[in-house]
Amino acid sequence: MSKLDQEDRDELPGRQYAFPKQRKEPLEDASHVRNAIARFKQVKDVSDAERDEAWQRIRAAAKKFDVELNESDWREIG
Repeated sequence: MSKLDQEDRDELPGRQYAFPKQRKEPLEDASHVRNAIARFKQVKDVSDAERDEAWQRIRAAAKKFDVELNESDWREIG
């Protein structure tokens, strides 16, 4: 996984995060996408609607970076 330091994270536009308002879970590459999926339920203080939107961003990034998703909905994450 490429390592993002704080300066790199600050430069990423909000649309490159699963949770742009909180600037959580960058979707920079395949490794970050897999990490966002693994940590998805650890993100605090977000509504189900925000999770739905984040999941759509993750799905799009997964397709872009050829990451296989076994779940069709974030509620299926184990």
